[in-house]
Amino acid sequence: MDLQAYQTDGFHDELFDANLLPRPGAELLAKRLAGFSNGELAERQRAADKALLTMGITFNVYGHEAGTEKIWPFDIVPRVIDAAEWAVIERGLKQRIHALNLFIDDVYNKRQIVADGVVPDWLVDSGKCFRGPCAGLKPPRGVWCHITGTDLVRGGDGVMYVLEDNLRTPSGVSYVLENREVMKRTFPQLFAGQRISPVENYPEKLLAMLQYIAPPQARDPNVVVLTPGIYNSAYFEHSFLARQMGVELVQGSDLVVENDVVWMRTTRGLERVDVIYRRIDDDFLDPLAFRADSVVGVPGLMAAYRAGNVALVNAPGTGIADDKAVYAYVPQMIRYYLGEDAIIPNVPTFVCGEEKQCQHVLSKLDEFVLKPADASGGYGIVLGPRASKQQLDEVRAQIKANPRNYIAQPMLSLSRVPTVVGDSLEGRHVDLRPFILYGEEIFVLPGGLTRVALVKGSLVVNSSQGGGSKDTWVVHPGRS
Repeated sequence: MDLQAYQTDGFHDELFDANLLPRPGAELLAKRLAGFSNGELAERQRAADKALLTMGITFNVYGHEAGTEKIWPFDIVPRVIDAAEWAVIERGLKQRIHALNLFIDDVYNKRQIVADGVVPDWLVDSGKCFRGPCAGLKPPRGVWCHITGTDLVRGGDGVMYVLEDNLRTPSGVSYVLENREVMKRTFPQLFAGQRISPVENYPEKLLAMLQYIAPPQARDPNVVVLTPGIYNSAYFEHSFLARQMGVELVQGSDLVVENDVVWMRTTRGLERVDVIYRRIDDDFLDPLAFRADSVVGVPGLMAAYRAGNVALVNAPGTGIADDKAVYAYVPQMIRYYLGEDAIIPNVPTFVCGEEKQCQHVLSKLDEFVLKPADASGGYGIVLGPRASKQQLDEVRAQIKANPRNYIAQPMLSLSRVPTVVGDSLEGRHVDLRPFILYGEEIFVLPGGLTRVALVKGSLVVNSSQGGGSKDTWVVHPGRS
C-alpha cells in the first residue's frame, strides 16, 4: 500500500505528522500498513466485520430505526497513543474525577463551593439532573462517581481537551474489550512485536471496585448488574459485563426490598444483594423516590440505600456533574478542592445561563457549536458554522426561552485517524472516551473507546448517528 497517497488535509493526524512520518509509537503499524498488497486492507476489514457478526457484538438503535439491532461498526486501523502522552492524560483524568467526586459530595451536603461563590447556586439547583432526594446522602467509602467515561478531543493545535464528562450510566467499555479481541485476530503479528497496554483486566478491576464499596456488613458481597431490559441500546454491554464478572444480570422485577434490605428472587428462594451496578437512570430507579410511573425500577431501593444496606453504582445524583453547564466550572472546582490547575483543559465554553455570556453567544450564533446542557448521544447539537438560517433561528428561540439549558463552544478542528474506505485510507474525525474506576484507588483503563465519524467530513462520532469505533493502543517503547 502506498501511504504517500494518504492526505492529512491540514488536520492533526493521530498516526502521521504533516510530512507523513509515523508519530511516536506508530512506526510498526505504519510499516505493516505499507506492506499490504492490493486488496489486503479491504480483505482484513471484511474479516473483522465477520468476526463481529460471529461474536454477536451489537447495539440497539433508537429514533427512526427504533428496535433495530445492528452490528457494532468497527474500523481496523487503530488509534495509537504514545505511553509518555498517555501518562499525562491518565494523571489529568485522575485529577478531574477526584475533584468531581468532591464537588458532588459537597453540593448534596455542605454546599461550601456554592457558599464561597465558586459555583453559582442557580446553576446547581436548576440542573435537570440535580436530585433533591439525594441531599444528605453519604455513599459507601465516600465515592459517588465510581465509573466515569470522559470524552476527550484533540484540536488542530494538537492539544487534548475534555469535551464532556459522563457520570450517570456511561457506556461503551464492552466495545473497548471486544475491539481489542478482534484486532488481535486481525493483526496478531503487531501485538507480538510491540508493547501495547492490555485492557482485558477491566472486568476484574470493575468487580474489585464493586466489592470494595459494599456495605461493611457484607463479608462476601453479592454483586448484580441491573438492566432496564433487552430493548435498551446498551443491553449487549450490560449482559457482557455481568458475564465477564461472573455476576447475575437482573431487571427490576427480579429484586424486592423488605425491611430496607434488597433481595434477589432465585429458584432457591431470596438471596440478599449487597451491590447493584445499575444501568438505569435516576428517574426510573425507584418509583417511591423518583418517577412514580417507572416500571423498570425497584420500589424501596432508595430507602435501602439510605439505610446503608446496599451500595449503588454510580450513586444516585451524580448526574449533576454530567450537566454541560456545570462542566464549564470544572477547572474552578479543581483549583478550589485540590489547589491545582487542570492538567487537561476544557474546551472554551460559554454558559448561556450567564447573561453577558448569553448575549455574546446570540450575537455570533453562526460561529459556535450549540449544545443542550442535559442531552447526550449527540442529540440536539447545532453546528453553527454549518447550520441553515432556519436552524439558527430555531436554536436562537430555544436559547432565549431557556438560556440555562444551553452552552456554546467554538467548532474545533478535530484530529483524524486513517480509516478504511474500500482498499484505501482516508482521514476521519475521532474523539476518545477513556473509562475511569474509582474504588480503593482511581484506575484509568489504558486507551479507551476511540469513536470515529465514518461519514467523510462529519464531526458526529456517536454510534446512534452513524459513527463507529477503533481500537486504541497505548504503545510503550521497546518490543514485547
